[in-house]
Amino acid sequence: MLSIDLKGKRAFVAGVADDNGYGWAIAKALAQAGASVCVGTWPPVLSLFQKGLERDKFDTALPGGGKFTIEKIYPLDAVFDTPEDVPENIKEDKRYKELSGYTVQEVADAMKRDFGEKSVDVLVHSLANGPEVKNPLLKTSRKGYLAAVGASAYSMVSIVQRFGPLLRPNAAAVSLTYMASERAVPGYGGGMSSAKAALESDTRVLAYEAGREFGVRVNTISAGPLPSRAAKAIGTIELMCAYYKKNSALPENNTAEDVGHTAAFLCSPLGAGITGATVYVDKGYHSMGMNPTAFEQPQA
Repeated sequence: MLSIDLKGKRAFVAGVADDNGYGWAIAKALAQAGASVCVGTWPPVLSLFQKGLERDKFDTALPGGGKFTIEKIYPLDAVFDTPEDVPENIKEDKRYKELSGYTVQEVADAMKRDFGEKSVDVLVHSLANGPEVKNPLLKTSRKGYLAAVGASAYSMVSIVQRFGPLLRPNAAAVSLTYMASERAVPGYGGGMSSAKAALESDTRVLAYEAGREFGVRVNTISAGPLPSRAAKAIGTIELMCAYYKKNSALPENNTAEDVGHTAAFLCSPLGAGITGATVYVDKGYHSMGMNPTAFEQPQA
């Protein structure tokens, strides 16, 4: 039987803070395939995430039996590459004050100390943030626009840069993008569409550059909308999901598990020939040239 086998592999999943988003689903799928999984969690929600795990509030059951366990949780704010990048107001923020080592370089260094020089096989970037996502692009400030690109796109470059020396042979990296990178999606503002376009372009360049330097494959998954807690910041996520369900080639919404399984495949030996690709997991929405609802007859 042909199966996804990640036994003996270690994954680092950046951007897991609860059990209902794509990051969690990817982490679980990697664990189901046999990988040990470490996660990076945004400092302001780290305590809540840890408490949720301790109190068994999350769905940790694996299909076929067993329980998903996280090897180690690291605080991670991927907006900051090194300690020198962290402004004083963040250092003194009550959500950060008791923490240290949450920049990208510090987390990479911590994993090197914890697991050794060459200790990572899979990198997952499940990070996106746009402080002005509810603003139309025409009303987005330069600061908000650059913040969206930095948090949602450059963070992938930084993670590959700084974790690259830790990668073992045949490693893989995968990120999450969205259709707004290539088509106008009303309501998805604040520079987030530009950030996703940058992420897809960077995927192709990193596939070449990091492929040559570190031997890593780099791909991105263009996923359909999911009404996760994080996505609710958009404000129109329920409408987006309903629209996809009516107008996709398969008239349904993709699930978090659909995306998790695709990520596990891309990061496994079965995906060894795939790099620099944008893989759509959206029930075929991306392939449609006209909305099926246009043919619906009005009710008499």
